[in-house]
Amino acid sequence: MKRMPLISACLLIPIIAVAAVRSTASPDEKASAADRAREDFELMKLFAEAYEQIDLRYVREVDRRQLVEAAVRGMTRHLDPYSTYIPPGELSKFEQYLEQEFVGIGIHVRAQSGNVEIVSLLPGSPAERASLKPGDVLLEVDGKSIAGLSPQDTGKLLSGPTGRQVTLLVRRATGGDPETLTLTRETIQLPTVLGVRRQPDGTFDFRHAADSTIARLRITHFSTNTTDEMRAALQAISAADFRGLILDVRSNPGGRMDVAISIADMFLDTGTIVSIRGRGEQEKKEWSARKSETLCRLPMVILANRSSASASEVLAGCLQDNGRAVVVGERTFGKGSVQSVVQLESGRSALKLTTASYHRPSGVNIQRFPDSKTDDDWGVKPSDGHTVELSKEQWAEWSRVWQSPDLIHGGSDSADKAATPDLQLDHAVAFLSQQLTEPSDSATTATQ
Repeated sequence: MKRMPLISACLLIPIIAVAAVRSTASPDEKASAADRAREDFELMKLFAEAYEQIDLRYVREVDRRQLVEAAVRGMTRHLDPYSTYIPPGELSKFEQYLEQEFVGIGIHVRAQSGNVEIVSLLPGSPAERASLKPGDVLLEVDGKSIAGLSPQDTGKLLSGPTGRQVTLLVRRATGGDPETLTLTRETIQLPTVLGVRRQPDGTFDFRHAADSTIARLRITHFSTNTTDEMRAALQAISAADFRGLILDVRSNPGGRMDVAISIADMFLDTGTIVSIRGRGEQEKKEWSARKSETLCRLPMVILANRSSASASEVLAGCLQDNGRAVVVGERTFGKGSVQSVVQLESGRSALKLTTASYHRPSGVNIQRFPDSKTDDDWGVKPSDGHTVELSKEQWAEWSRVWQSPDLIHGGSDSADKAATPDLQLDHAVAFLSQQLTEPSDSATTATQ
């Protein structure tokens, strides 16, 4: 029991520091701060006592770091589904998710009849330069058979440090004897702003159909590079003969809010984009559009569905509330909470902590709370007359075909996709086409 005084003393230090910061307050505030400090000490003492008893008396020896990490996870789990502790071993993966980049050879695979088959390749990747093709089957990775492995387990074998080589045994889709190829892993940047199909030079074609004047692009996630990708896409669209735009954020889980704000600004001359409200003054802020940032004034439709969340809801709600776009599809998920990443241990680990909530220009809180009802205001609802709900079966089929890796990461249209209707997209195209055939004043009023 000799550790107990030391632990208590260590826990007391931050409490004393907090009390010292409050020492310039009024007498009533000083009393309140002192009461809070005493309460904090008692709570920390409870934690220290429990930690000490488990460490000394549990039937088996316990890794003390794991014990503390479990306690931190328990605290964040008590708050809400989005606050979490990120330990050192997972921090780099979390950062990769935010940046939408990974180290590998640039292929997407699927399990097919016990084989691991290449579905698509990222343009400019080591795999493309090695002349791998969709339909090729991976047999071995670094001499290890991967027959029967899942795509996730295969991905673990293919990933590794930048610059390190990986050797593949490949059976070509065209037949012949298996080939041995050695590729060098690179940092792969995933595209987050996609067009309809890839062109031979690797750029996107944004035209909805060959004879259409409607542009269509999709944002899969809001990452660091999304702003630049969107700017380039809108510049390409503005240089062509497009007359309307469909912006697809279906099943977009969100990402960086500052990126969603910058993209909203590309479509607005004036108006509120979003506001956040939290307990502290630093969590209270409002963003407004600037005319100098506007890149696109085309009539537009936004496609959203039940899995559009967070930053994608900010974008859709902003453009809807400002009368800039019609929203087609389904009501969004309702994740309106703001998570801040707080570094711990000098950046070795972190807390992803809910600190505020998003509010649309109309004042509606996007967050769907546990007691929220269908009739309550939350999320983003489709504009009047533009709800296109998918049944369970339709949703499963849409997810299988329209969210396949070749679409998400830039492959060409597939036969499956051509044969599977997209009811929400069809509605958006029909509506926007009708607007574009009406007199220009009418079309502008309908969508802006």
